[in-house]
Amino acid sequence: MRPPPPRQPPPPAAGARSSVSLQRSFLRSPIGVLRLLQLLAGAAFWITIASSKYQGPVHFALFVSVFFWLLTAGLYFTTLLGKHELVPLLGPRWLLTNVVHDLLAAGLYVAASGIMIDQTQRHSYCNLKRYPLPCAYNAFLAASVCGCFCLSLYLLSALYGSCRRCRGHQDLA
Repeated sequence: MRPPPPRQPPPPAAGARSSVSLQRSFLRSPIGVLRLLQLLAGAAFWITIASSKYQGPVHFALFVSVFFWLLTAGLYFTTLLGKHELVPLLGPRWLLTNVVHDLLAAGLYVAASGIMIDQTQRHSYCNLKRYPLPCAYNAFLAASVCGCFCLSLYLLSALYGSCRRCRGHQDLA
């Protein structure tokens, strides 16, 4: 009895990409630079909060910052590697997805920044030179500044994406 003939590998699927390609145009585009700044400012925001003694509503601000830092990192690397077509249902609407993400992040950063500004004002009593106990005033002040900077970056990227969408573009870069 003869052995069965060797199987041929299946032909590659049409339209499927097997390699990852770096989107250099995205790196140099305004949205690529804004995303990188959002990641840096968001990390500064949540690291500043996490390094201080916090309680109460500051937990929400920390949640917002970490959540949107992770989402922004996911969007950044997915776009950078050119793999947004692999995201089900969102691939064809990638620009709209990014605009909605930016608007939602801006809205929640308004709340997070407001919380941090309020906490900064509540801890302003310990901003004296000879105050002997540890105080989170400086950390909350730095977090307030970072939160407002994050808010402005997300608003800028939402505006940029909306302008591109109104001009009929389908991609970010």
